[in-house]
Amino acid sequence: MTAARVWSVTSTTPTQADALTLARVAVDERLAAGAEITGPAISVFWHLGELGEGEEWRVTLRTSSSSRDALAARLADLHPWDSPEVSAAPVAWCAESYADWVERTTAQPEAAG
Repeated sequence: MTAARVWSVTSTTPTQADALTLARVAVDERLAAGAEITGPAISVFWHLGELGEGEEWRVTLRTSSSSRDALAARLADLHPWDSPEVSAAPVAWCAESYADWVERTTAQPEAAG
């Protein structure tokens, strides 16, 4: 089996503005090639010993295998919640040209030596 070249990384936020901030920073810093924001959605969850419900916005970002962990760490740093959902799944298949674009876009410049 070939390792995934493209990953889909997701998180949820309490507001559309928070989701947009995560998306803009991740793409601007080239940790993600692109992002989509969807919502609002109603979530039901267990938190601090209680059942809760709330409105959330989902941000889905596309990144390369080499940038996935850095993207996840950056999302956690920027997130307004203390324990945000940041999860990732490999993209099982995509066009080679798309995978090439994601990898090119998220390639981090070599450190000056």
